[in-house]
Amino acid sequence: MHEVKPLSNNWYHLNRYDFDLRLADGSWQRQMREAYDRGNGATILLYNRARRSVVLTRQFRLPAFLNGVTDGQVIEAPAGLLDDDSPGDAIRREVAEETGYRIGNVEPVFDIFMSPGSVTERLHFFLAEYDPSDRPTNGGGAEGENENIEVMEIGFDRALAMVASGEIRDAKTILLLYHVRLQGIL
Repeated sequence: MHEVKPLSNNWYHLNRYDFDLRLADGSWQRQMREAYDRGNGATILLYNRARRSVVLTRQFRLPAFLNGVTDGQVIEAPAGLLDDDSPGDAIRREVAEETGYRIGNVEPVFDIFMSPGSVTERLHFFLAEYDPSDRPTNGGGAEGENENIEVMEIGFDRALAMVASGEIRDAKTILLLYHVRLQGIL
């Protein structure tokens, strides 16, 4: 690494990196790239076998609004940044804040880079079964974060139909829904 130049340290960090990359023929080439560092995160699909349902959220997402979603509302699986917690602890915290549900065991599914060409984030994916009676609060987001999250309990088949119709366009949510379908969980 020759130089790291901060371009923005506002909400997250955008840096420009000047580095040498070894090419396939063995030669070296100086390159410049920008990467957005927002920290690592976790996401989860809450499901209920007996009800054949999942819990998703709907909230305003500025990038979606800027890219043609008229009201900016995106339906997605609960998710959030790790904030120095383990992925499992972080996702339990996010589930409580966003949905109001208390969950115990979380099943790790995989961890992946969602946009490795520009974002450093590594996202940890989980599944957990939820019990409709274990919801001490209504959720809606952490106090002071202005998230305004709507919690949605949706039949699993309906959720898959929403992917097909374009109502659900969030990649992490689609990956989790398809994983549950492929594994025969619901």
